[in-house]
Amino acid sequence: MEVTITNENFETLKNGDLPLVVDFWATWCGPCRMIGPIIAELAKEYDGRIVVGKCDVEENDDLAMDFGIRNIPTILFFKNGEVVDKMIGAAAKAKIQEKFEALL
Repeated sequence: MEVTITNENFETLKNGDLPLVVDFWATWCGPCRMIGPIIAELAKEYDGRIVVGKCDVEENDDLAMDFGIRNIPTILFFKNGEVVDKMIGAAAKAKIQEKFEALL
């Protein structure tokens, strides 16, 4: 299940027991819309093992600025509260899934 990442809940999710994947996106972004269904699918597949969240950069620009997000989509992978990997731009499901597997 995907969660909506906001300025208010990010720290709690980042420091939770499970790894966190955050998809930084915007409604007007074509590549974001392309990978959106892939992220949703992976969120279901990894439910209970990885928390998967979407962060709208328009609504949560503080978070985007904190992580230096300049291009979207950008996916950040967190483990133990720290960024351990990053993907910029659209990618195939297999490529994104590799990053999910690396978190486990």
